[in-house]
Amino acid sequence: MLHSPVSAPTLNPPSVWALALRALWRDWRAGELRLLVVAVTLAVAALTSVGFFADRLQGGLQRDARQLLGGDAVLASDQPVPPDVLAELVQQGLQTSQTLSFPTMARAPDAQGGAARLVALKAVDAAYPLRGQLTLAPVAGVVAGMAANNAADQAARVAPSGGPASGHVWVDAPLLAALELELGQDLWLGDARFRIAGVIDREPDRGAGFMSFAPRVMMRSADLPTTGLVQPASRIGYRLAVVGPDARVAEFAKGVQTRVDNGTLRGARMESLESGRPEMTQTLGRAEKFLNLVALLAALLSAVAVAMAARGFAQRHLDDCAMLRVLGLSQARMAGAHTLEFLLVGLLASGMGVALGFAVHHVFVQLLGSLIDVALPAASFWPVALGMGLGLTLMVAFGLPPVLQLAKVPPLRVIRRDVGGLKPASTAVLALGLLGFAAMLLAVSRDWMLGLLAVGGFGLAVVGFAAASWVALWVLRRSVPQATAPRWLALATRQLVARPAHAVVQVSALAVGLLALVLLVLLRTDLVDSWRAATPPDAPNRFVINIQPDQADVFQGWLRAQGVAKYDWYPMIRGRLVQVNGQAVQPEQFQSDRAKRLVDREFNLSHAVALPAHNQLLAGSWTANDASGASVEEGLAKDLGLKLGDRIGFDMAGVLHTTTITSLRKVDWASMRVNFFVMFPVAEMADVPVTFISAFRAPTGSTAQGEAGRSSATTSFDNTLTRTFPNVTAVDTSSTIAQVQQVLGQVIRAVEFLFGFTLLAGLVVLFAAVSASRGERERELAIMRALGASSVLLGQVQRAELLGVGALAGTLASVVAMAVGWALARFVFEFAWQPSPWVPLLAAVAGGVLAWLAGWWALRPVLRTPVVATLRRAAL
Repeated sequence: MLHSPVSAPTLNPPSVWALALRALWRDWRAGELRLLVVAVTLAVAALTSVGFFADRLQGGLQRDARQLLGGDAVLASDQPVPPDVLAELVQQGLQTSQTLSFPTMARAPDAQGGAARLVALKAVDAAYPLRGQLTLAPVAGVVAGMAANNAADQAARVAPSGGPASGHVWVDAPLLAALELELGQDLWLGDARFRIAGVIDREPDRGAGFMSFAPRVMMRSADLPTTGLVQPASRIGYRLAVVGPDARVAEFAKGVQTRVDNGTLRGARMESLESGRPEMTQTLGRAEKFLNLVALLAALLSAVAVAMAARGFAQRHLDDCAMLRVLGLSQARMAGAHTLEFLLVGLLASGMGVALGFAVHHVFVQLLGSLIDVALPAASFWPVALGMGLGLTLMVAFGLPPVLQLAKVPPLRVIRRDVGGLKPASTAVLALGLLGFAAMLLAVSRDWMLGLLAVGGFGLAVVGFAAASWVALWVLRRSVPQATAPRWLALATRQLVARPAHAVVQVSALAVGLLALVLLVLLRTDLVDSWRAATPPDAPNRFVINIQPDQADVFQGWLRAQGVAKYDWYPMIRGRLVQVNGQAVQPEQFQSDRAKRLVDREFNLSHAVALPAHNQLLAGSWTANDASGASVEEGLAKDLGLKLGDRIGFDMAGVLHTTTITSLRKVDWASMRVNFFVMFPVAEMADVPVTFISAFRAPTGSTAQGEAGRSSATTSFDNTLTRTFPNVTAVDTSSTIAQVQQVLGQVIRAVEFLFGFTLLAGLVVLFAAVSASRGERERELAIMRALGASSVLLGQVQRAELLGVGALAGTLASVVAMAVGWALARFVFEFAWQPSPWVPLLAAVAGGVLAWLAGWWALRPVLRTPVVATLRRAAL
C-alpha cells in the first residue's frame, strides 16, 4: 500500500507590523524607550513653543499691519506733500489723511503755575485715522492726568474721526501730571490757548523716534496757524496715509518710490511696519533670538541624548536579535520592524512634544504678548509640521543608525558573545543625518548668523572635544604610574585607557551636554546682564539741547547745585555732508533708502579731545588734538561707503570744513547716552556755530519720600529748569527707560521659563551618557569583585572615574561656551561681553559633581548586582 508523502509543516513568520508593535509594547513596558521619548519630547516642546508664539505673532502683525501704520500705504516726508501727488490720489479715487508733527513747548496758564514741557505736537485732518482706532481714557478714569484703575482703562471710548474739536486738544496723561493740569483746563501752544478735552489712551500710528519720548498733544490742522509755531525753518514731519483697493495703492506706492529713487521727490520715503514701528519689531526680534537660541540648544542636546540612548538600546538588544536570527528571522524583516518601531516612537514623542509646546506657548503669550498691541490670531499648522518633522528627524538621524545594526547581528553571537558587537555608524549615514538635522535647525533659527553659530559651534565643538579627550587619555596613561599610584586611582585610570574609543565618546557626550548648560548659565547671567547694562536703570533720563555757549558755565554750575554730579556734556554742530574725496555728494548716488536720507539731511556733529568712554574704537586711531582728522560711526561709514583715509567735507552754516577719516567707532544708539555720527578729536573748532547738549539723570529726592515724593521732586526740577533756562529744550526719557526695563524683564522671564526645558535636556544627556556604559561597568566590576575587590574600593574607582571624566568635560565645555558666548554677544545680540575667568574652574567642579550624581543614579544597582548573575550574562 502506497502512502502519499506528508509535507513538513511550514511556519509563517509574523509581519513587520506585528513584530514592530510587539517589540514596541515589550520595550515600552520594560522602560527601554524612556530616555528616547523624554529627549524627543523636550526638543519638540522647546522648538514648537517658540514656533507657535512666533507664528501667531507674525500672523497678527501681517493682519493688523495697516492699522499699526494708520493706512494701506504711508508716505513720510520732511516737506509738504506735492500738490500733483494729491491730485493724482484724488483722480484714482483713493482716500487720504494728512498729519504733521513736530516738537514744541506746551505751557500751563500762569494761574496753574505756568510750567512748560516739551511735547510732540500732532495736527490731524478731518479724515484721521483712516485705519485703526484712536481711543480716549474715560473721564471717570482720569485723576490729575493718570488712569485711576484698570477697569476704567478697559472702558476707554473710541475717539471721533478728525481729532478734537476746534479750540480743543487731546493729550497724553504724563503731560497732565508734569504740568499739574486736569481735564477741562487750558493749555498754551505758542500764541494760542486750547481747552484739554481728552486724554489719549491709544494712538494707532504713534510710531517711534526721538520725539516719541515726549508726551503727545493732538489738535486740528485748521487750528495750527493760530499758534504761530510753524516758521520757515521749522523741522516738521509730514505723513500722508492712503487707503483704497490694493492694486491702486500698490501702483501709488510704486510710483512714489520711483520718484524717490530718481531724486524728483526728496526727503520722502514709503513707510513700512519695520520703519514705522521699529521699537516693536526690534524688541520682539531680539526676544525671539533669545528664545530661538535656547530652543536650538534644547534640540542639539536632545540629538546627543537620542544618539546615546539609541546606542544603549541597541547594545542591550544584541543577544535577543541574535536569537531571532537563529530562529530564521531575515535581516530585512528585522530591520523593517526596528525602523517601524522607532518611527512609531518618534510619532508618539513628537505628538507629546507638540501638545506640550502648544501649552507652553501660552506662557510666552502672557509674558510677551503685551509688547505688541494686536490680538493674536490662532496658530497655523506650520509649527505642528515643524515639531513632527523635528522629532522624526531626531529619531531617523540619530536613533536609527545604531539600531539598524541589530539586523546584522550574526547568529553565532548566541554561543559567542564576543562577536557581533556594535560598530560605528557608516560615514554616509551619519553625514546624511547630521546634514538634514543641521539644515532643519538653520531653518528653524530664522537667523542665519544665530543658526550658524549654534549649529556650527556645536559641530566644531564635538570634533574638538574628541581630539582633546584623546590627548587627555594619552597624558593620563603616561602620568599615572600603575605600580606606585593608589589602587583606586590605578584601577580608574586602567578602566579609562583600556577602552579609549568608549572614553572619548563618553567625555565628548558629557562635554556637549555641559556646553549647553554652561552656555545657558552664561546667557542667563553675563549675557543678560550685558543686555541690561546697555540701558541701565540709572541711565540718563533727561536730554537738554540748544544750550548756548554763553550759558555753558552757568548751566553746569546749576546742575551741580541741583545735585547732578554726573552728566554728559558735548558741543553740537549741525553739518551736511557735501563732499567725499573731492566729489560732490548727491542722494541719487546711493542705492539704499537710508543712505539717501542721510545725505539729504544735516548731521549732529561734535568734538572732544578724548574718545567718549561709551564709544568703542574699531579701526584707526584717535589722536588727541588732530585738527585734520575725524572719527566716523561704523554704521554711517558702511551705509555711505566711507573708509579710513577718505576726505570728507561738511557744510557747517555755509562754511566748508574738510577732514580725513582717521578712525571708526561703534556706537550703541540704545544706550541712552549722547552719541554722534562724526566727532573731531579737538578741544575747539573756530568759526563754527556751536550749541551744547547734555544728558543726565534728574534728581528724584530721597528714598523715604516714596514714589509720590520722587515724582514731585522731578516735576519741580523740570519746572525750575525751564524757568531758569527758557531757551533750552529738555526731553524727558523716564517713561522710555521704564518701558525698556519692563520689556527686558518680560523677555528675560520668558527665556528663564524655556531655560527649564533645556536644563532638563542637558540632564537627560548626562544621564544617557553615563547609562550607556552600564553593561560594560557591570561586567568589569563583577570580574573585579570575583577577584576579591571590596565594594568600598569599587565605589572609589567609580567615583574617581566619573569625577575625572566630568571635570574634563566641564573644562572643555566652558572654554567652548565662552567662545560661542562671545560670538553670540558680538555678532547676534551686539553686546560688549567679558566672561569671568572663574568660569572654567566652576564648570570643572560642576561637571564633576553632575557626572558623579548622574552616574550614581544610573549605576547604583551595579555594585548591588550579584556577581554570579553578572558573570552569567558577561562575555567570558
